[in-house]
Amino acid sequence: MTETASGPTGRKGKGNRKGMKVRRVFTSPGVHPYDSLEWERRDVVMTNWRDGTVNFEQRGVEFPTSWSMNATQIVASKYFRGAVGTPEREWSLKQLIDRVVGVYTATGREHGYFASDEDAEVFDHELKYALAHQLFSFNSPVWFNVGTASAQQVSACFILSVDDTMESILDWYKEEGIIFKGGSGAGVNLSRIRSSKELLSSGGTASGPVSFMRGADASAGTIKSGGATRRAAKMVVLDVDHPDIQDFVETKAREEHKIRALRDAGFDVDLGGDDMFSVQYQNANNSVRVSDAFMRAVETGSDFGLTSRTTGEAVATVDAKDLFHRMAKAAWECADPGLQYDGTIQDWHTTPESGRISASNPCSEYLHLDDSSCNLASINLLKFLREDDTFDVEGFTRLTELVITAMDISITFADFPTEKIGETTRAFRQLGIGYANLGALLMATGHAYDSDGGRAVAAAVTSLMTGAAYRRSAELAGVVGPYDGYKRNEQGHKRVMRKHAAANDDLRTVGSLEEPIHAAATREWAECLKVGERNGWRNAQASLIAPTGTIGFMMDCDTTGIEPDFSLVKFKKLVGGGSMQIVNQAIPRALRNLGYQDEQVEAIVEYVAENGHVVNAPGLRPEHYEVFDCAMGRRYIQPMGHVRMMAAAQPFLSGAISKTVNVPEEASVEDFEHIYFQGWKLGLKALAVYRDNCKVGQPLSTGGTKEKEKAAPEAAGTAEVARPVRRRLPKKRPSETTSFSVGGAEGYITAGSYPDDGLGEVFMKLGKQGSTLAGVMDAFSIAISIALQYGVPLETYVEKFTNMRFDPAGMTDDPDIRMAQSVVDYIFRRLALDHLPYDERAALGVLSAAERQAQLAGEDPAQVAAQVESYAQSAATHGSEAAEAPAESREEEPAAVEKPTAAHSTTELMEGKGFVADAPLCVTCGTKMRPSGSCYACEGCGATSGCS
Repeated sequence: MTETASGPTGRKGKGNRKGMKVRRVFTSPGVHPYDSLEWERRDVVMTNWRDGTVNFEQRGVEFPTSWSMNATQIVASKYFRGAVGTPEREWSLKQLIDRVVGVYTATGREHGYFASDEDAEVFDHELKYALAHQLFSFNSPVWFNVGTASAQQVSACFILSVDDTMESILDWYKEEGIIFKGGSGAGVNLSRIRSSKELLSSGGTASGPVSFMRGADASAGTIKSGGATRRAAKMVVLDVDHPDIQDFVETKAREEHKIRALRDAGFDVDLGGDDMFSVQYQNANNSVRVSDAFMRAVETGSDFGLTSRTTGEAVATVDAKDLFHRMAKAAWECADPGLQYDGTIQDWHTTPESGRISASNPCSEYLHLDDSSCNLASINLLKFLREDDTFDVEGFTRLTELVITAMDISITFADFPTEKIGETTRAFRQLGIGYANLGALLMATGHAYDSDGGRAVAAAVTSLMTGAAYRRSAELAGVVGPYDGYKRNEQGHKRVMRKHAAANDDLRTVGSLEEPIHAAATREWAECLKVGERNGWRNAQASLIAPTGTIGFMMDCDTTGIEPDFSLVKFKKLVGGGSMQIVNQAIPRALRNLGYQDEQVEAIVEYVAENGHVVNAPGLRPEHYEVFDCAMGRRYIQPMGHVRMMAAAQPFLSGAISKTVNVPEEASVEDFEHIYFQGWKLGLKALAVYRDNCKVGQPLSTGGTKEKEKAAPEAAGTAEVARPVRRRLPKKRPSETTSFSVGGAEGYITAGSYPDDGLGEVFMKLGKQGSTLAGVMDAFSIAISIALQYGVPLETYVEKFTNMRFDPAGMTDDPDIRMAQSVVDYIFRRLALDHLPYDERAALGVLSAAERQAQLAGEDPAQVAAQVESYAQSAATHGSEAAEAPAESREEEPAAVEKPTAAHSTTELMEGKGFVADAPLCVTCGTKMRPSGSCYACEGCGATSGCS
C-alpha cells in the first residue's frame, strides 16, 4: 500500500526527507470509497428492556446495509457528536469517518508523511474504505474526540508513576482522577513507596503502599459515582520482594470476607449498594510483579528475601512456596491478585536504557515506561478469510501498514491528560495494533481453539501483523525519523527485533491455512531487520491484544480479541426492531470445511439451534466436537487451553494480552497455582484467573456461621412448656396478588391477611406446573404460611431471607425494588413493603422508592410512609365492596408460568439453556454482559466494564 520515495517534503525542520508513495489496494481511481457500499436510513431507538424506558433515540441515521443493527446502535449512540435533536448532531457514518480521517490526512500531509498531495488523497480513501467496510477500527477515544472541539485524546491506556514522597503520592491521586474523569483507565506500580515496616526520616513508621491505596480507591469510587456509567478502570502493581507484599496479596480477599459478613447481617452490598462505601479496594485490579528469581524459588521450595525500599537490603525472608500459595488462595477467593512476570517483560523490553517496565494499564495488555500512554486499533481477521477459505495475506499486510501509519500520525496531533505522559508518549510513540475475531476465524476454518493447528494459525497471524507493523515503523523512521529515545536504546531495540524474528523461525506450521501466512511473516521480519538496521524504528512498541469490547461490536465481530467464540448461539437485533436467536455463521462454514454435505450441515445447524451444543448432533463425528468448543456451554475450553493460546501469540507481541482465564467454581487453590506457574513457564507477560461465583454474588453456603442458641437455665422442678397455638385464617379473607419479574424469571405472590390486619398466608408461584421448582415453591409457601399462623413475625423472615443470593437474580420490574439478589430476596422485600410498618422496615433496611428519594433529599421518609399508609386505608375503605365480590368475578391467579422469558443477550440465551454465566448486568441498559478480554462488554449498547 505504501512505499518510500525520494524527494523533498514539507515536514518542518527535517530538510529533504523522503515521503511515502501510497498505492491503492482496496479502492479504485475515480470511485469514492463510500460508493462501494449500499447505504440506507435507519431509526435507532434504544430502550432498557427491563422497564421500557428509552435510553437513546435518533431517527434517520445513515449506515451501510451490510452493518448490523447492533453496530448501528452502538456507533450512533456512542460516537456521533453534537446534541441530539440539533442540526449540529452527526447523523451519518460518513460524517463520523470523515471527521476522524480528515484530521489524520491533514496532519500527515502537514508533517511530511506523504510524497505528494495525490498520495495523501489515496491514504485518505484507503482509510475511509477500511473503516466503512469494518476491516478495522481505532479505539474509542479516537471516535469520541478526534475532529471535535474537545481535547484530541486518542489513547485508551495509561501508566503512571509514584515515588516515595508525599508530593508524588498526591500527584498520583490527582493524575489518576484526571484520567478517570476522561473515561479512561491507568495503572501504577507502588513498589517505590517504603513499606509499613520501615522508618520515616522523622523517626516514625511509614504508612506503606497498602495504606495509600485506600485514598486512591476512594478517589476512584467518588469519581465513578460522580456521573460515569462504568467503574473506574485501574491497575495497582506491587513487586514480589516488597516487604508489604503479604498484606497486598490478601488485601482484597479480606475485604471479600467483610462483604460476606455485611451481607449476612442484612446490609446492602450488591453492586452499587448503599453499604458498599465501607468496603475498600474495590475499584482496582491488583497484580503482583513476580521475578524469575522468585518463581525459581517456588519451583525449588527455597526461601525468598524481601528488600527495603530505602536501603535495598534484605529485611525479611519468606517461604516462596507459601507466598505463592497465598497469592493463589487470594485469587481463588476474590479473583485478585493477577500475576505479571517481570523476567519475560524486561527480556522483551525495547527501551531498557530509558527505564524498567514497572506497571501496565488496567487490562494488562499495555506494558511500557512509566508516565506513558498507548493508542489502540484492532483488525477484523474474519474480513480476510476468502470465499475459498484461504487467508488474504496481501490484503492483511497492506492494511497493517495503513493502520500503523495512521496510528503514528495520531501521536503527532494528540493531546494527553498530563504533560509528563505527553512527553513520554511523543518521545517513544507507543502503538498497540491488535486484532479481533480470531475465535471465529479458527472455527470457520475447522480449527479447534485448543489445538496445535489453532495455535499455529494464531501464532502465524500475530507474527505477520507485528512483523509488518515494525517493518512499516522502520520505513516511517526513514521518512519522518525514529522515535526520540531510539538512539539511546538502539542495541536493546534491535535485540528484541531479532528475538521476534527468531521466534518466527521457530514457529512450526501444522496445516495449509497458516503456511502462506508464516511464509509472509518470515519475509516481513527479514525486511524489518534490514530496513531497521538502516533507519531505526519510528515506534518503541507496535502491537498487543486488547479486549476490543465496544469496537468489536462496531465491526460486527463474532469474537473479541484473542477470545474463543462465546457460544454457538447468538442474540441478534433486527433492523426493523426486535431480535432473534441465530446459530453462529461460522458453524456451517466449518462443517463444510470438515467435509459434511449440505443436508448434513442443515441437520446439525438445526440441532445446535435447539440444544446450544453439538454433542450427539445427527451425523457429526465425535472427533470434530472440539472444533465447536466455546468459552461456555456443554463443551467448554479447559483453562489451560486459554493459557496455551496466549503462549502461542505472546512471542509475536510488543505488549501483552488482555484476557482472564475462567475456571469453574469447583476449581481448587492448587489449580490456580498450576495455572499461574505454567503461565511463567510458557513465557506469558501477565495472567489473571477468575473462578465462577468467587465474588460475593454467590449463594449462601449451608455451612455458614450459625447463631449460637443460648439455652435458658432450667428452673427447679418441672415447668410446663408453653406451646404456640395456630390461629387459622377465616374461609373468606382479603388477599392481594402481585406479579413480578426477577432477572427475567416471572412469578406471582398471593398474600392473604386476617380481617383485622396481619399477614397470615403466602403463596408463591414460579416455574411450570409440575416442575421441581414449582413443587419446592409450593412447599416453601405452605411452610411459611403455617409458621405465620403460629405467630412467627414476618420481620423475622424478612431479616433472614433478604440479601440471600442465587439465580435467577438481577433487575426486576418493580419500581420499589429495582435489583434483587434472588427471587426469595425480592419476595420478602415486597412483603415487607406491603405488610410491615415503616419503623420496622427502616430497621431492616427495606424502603420504597419514594422513601429512598425523600431520604436522599434530606426529608423525613417516615412522612412519605404515613401518607402512603393513609391513602391505602382510604382505598381499602372505598374498595370493601369489591373485596366482598364473589371469587368467580375476580381475576384468577394463573396456576403456572408457561411462557418462557425472552433472552436479551447472548449470555441470557446460554443461561436459558442451563449454563451459568457469572457476568454483571449493564448499568446503562440492563442487558447481561459477556466477557471481553479481562472485562465485560454489553451487546445491547456497547458499554464496557472498564476497557475502551
